Amino acid sequence: MKTIGLLGGMSWESTVSYYTAINHGIKERLGGLNSAKICMYSVNFAEIEELQHKGLWDKTAQILSDAAVSIETGGADFLLICTNTMHKVAPQIESRISIPILHIADATAETLILDGIRKVGLLGTRFTMEQDFYKKRITDKYGISVVVPSSEDKNTVHNIIYEELCQGIITEQSRDAYLKVIDKLKHEGAEAVILGCTEIALLVQQKHTNVPLFDTTAIHANSAVLRSLGED
Repeated sequence: MKTIGLLGGMSWESTVSYYTAINHGIKERLGGLNSAKICMYSVNFAEIEELQHKGLWDKTAQILSDAAVSIETGGADFLLICTNTMHKVAPQIESRISIPILHIADATAETLILDGIRKVGLLGTRFTMEQDFYKKRITDKYGISVVVPSSEDKNTVHNIIYEELCQGIITEQSRDAYLKVIDKLKHEGAEAVILGCTEIALLVQQKHTNVPLFDTTAIHANSAVLRSLGED
């Protein structure tokens, strides 16, 4: 079994989901008392969030790269950045370590391809929805068309993530708001919707909508289990 490196804390709410999903995945495959071999570094998200909204991405890259080096030194065989948004600085992190990064957009796109999805809606932070580091990778590398919400809906999705989900606050009102955005994306031709922020699945699950949802946290965690066991 390979050791999984987790760069977490962004937010710790979703990192809990990663840890749980990965260990459940290992137990399902190996049974008994088996659990995942994990080396984790959890950052202080308050520092990262402040730098994000100031546009100081190079400073976030420095913090996360230093953490990734610690994870590699701790014995990890590969690395997961446990957040969609901070894959914006994945190239900088990658340049500082020798172990591979299991990219969340690649894992998600490969799952979309297997399910025959060619046009997908994307929910996430404003950074993920507006910038090219995520959606362009899915389009250019996998040929999947990506649609995003309107400007007003982007603000709604973004604000709920930071003001509620990252703080463990789950409300019916916010779920309804997300479901309305999901329905709009469907009407724009999306065959499915990516939950492209690792906290969104805390609020919206498949049982809440008929639109196929792709939970990036679950997909990323499952990919880590397969990689750990040499099944990928």
